[in-house]
Amino acid sequence: QTAEISKIFKELKTPFIIHQPSYSMYNRWIEDGLQDVLQENQLGTIAFSPLAQGMLTDRYLNGIPKDSRAGRTTSQFLNEEKVNATIEQSRTLNEIAKRRGQTLAEMAVSWILRDGKVTSVLIGASKVSQIEDNVKALDNLDFSPSELAEIEKVLNR
Repeated sequence: QTAEISKIFKELKTPFIIHQPSYSMYNRWIEDGLQDVLQENQLGTIAFSPLAQGMLTDRYLNGIPKDSRAGRTTSQFLNEEKVNATIEQSRTLNEIAKRRGQTLAEMAVSWILRDGKVTSVLIGASKVSQIEDNVKALDNLDFSPSELAEIEKVLNR
């Protein structure tokens, strides 16, 4: 669909320069062809929800706080069931991040930006400290082949 839309936009001389899909370590659907189409058409990608609604942060590593979004909602996007389904993966990913000298959130953002296919990342920060932490991801965008393999193993890919 993106290739078709891009073609139509070109015919209409309508600028189409960036696509905004949801993308994170837990939501990788854009890797199944969309990234290739965007690159072929010289279009950018700005990923939203890179921290998987907070599941790729330290917020839920020790359980679900009552004052958290997952603790007080039954949203389809973030709820107790989704957090519990990924908690062990998040804890293991957090250990990888620590070895890299990063927080889990920093590593999650770095991972998205690792290969230059994603132009930018939209973070849903509610505090200045969250913005500062996410910007630190830029300090370490390089992943060794063994780190990437370990992450893939954790993510069961």
